[in-house]
Amino acid sequence: MKNLEIAGQLSTFFTPEVNFSAETGVCEISGESYLEDSFAFYDKLIQWINEYFEEGATALEMSFKLSYYNTSASRAILDILRTLKTHEDNGKKITMNWYYPSPDYDEMKSEAEDYIDETGLKMNLIPYEQE
Repeated sequence: MKNLEIAGQLSTFFTPEVNFSAETGVCEISGESYLEDSFAFYDKLIQWINEYFEEGATALEMSFKLSYYNTSASRAILDILRTLKTHEDNGKKITMNWYYPSPDYDEMKSEAEDYIDETGLKMNLIPYEQE
């Protein structure tokens, strides 16, 4: 299985950076997500996650470090989290890290708390200072 790497881009639409490692099971989505078709973009990520576990993997660490995302990206992120929760419910070990810009962006932390309530997935909420 190949790694999934997508370079982040800031232009008319913002594409987040994606680094999913098939060797280590460490996955990160970072930057900003304001896409014309969020579901098409994030469906590729969900397919990779599903294939990763179909190949026999037993654990995955997912980190989100987004400083901005729009409503459609939020819904697509929820789909990823539901996918991870399904794998967790099927016996896979999921470590979920949600990084949020601090101290000025408490709404990003609040979004994560809403995701926790919605999915039942445990998350490590980690503040960071924006560069």
